Amino acid sequence: MDAQGLIIFLAIGALAGWLAGKIMKGGGFGLIGNIIIGVVGAVVGGYVFNFLDISAGGLVGSIITSTAGAIILIYIIRLIKSA
Repeated sequence: MDAQGLIIFLAIGALAGWLAGKIMKGGGFGLIGNIIIGVVGAVVGGYVFNFLDISAGGLVGSIITSTAGAIILIYIIRLIKSA
């Protein structure tokens, strides 16, 4: 992965983490937290979308997949914290 690809990857992660925090009414995770949640959310979203046989390609599809995965991740983290 070249430098431009890495920057785009991290930007999508940051955007997805921020969007998920806003949708889930989170208190904010900061830049690094948003990137981590977005990147891990991309993995989770990829598995879920693949399981459901949903195809989301391109930049917008990557953002949607990452955001959906980040929302699922935040939901699971909140379930674990409340237990």
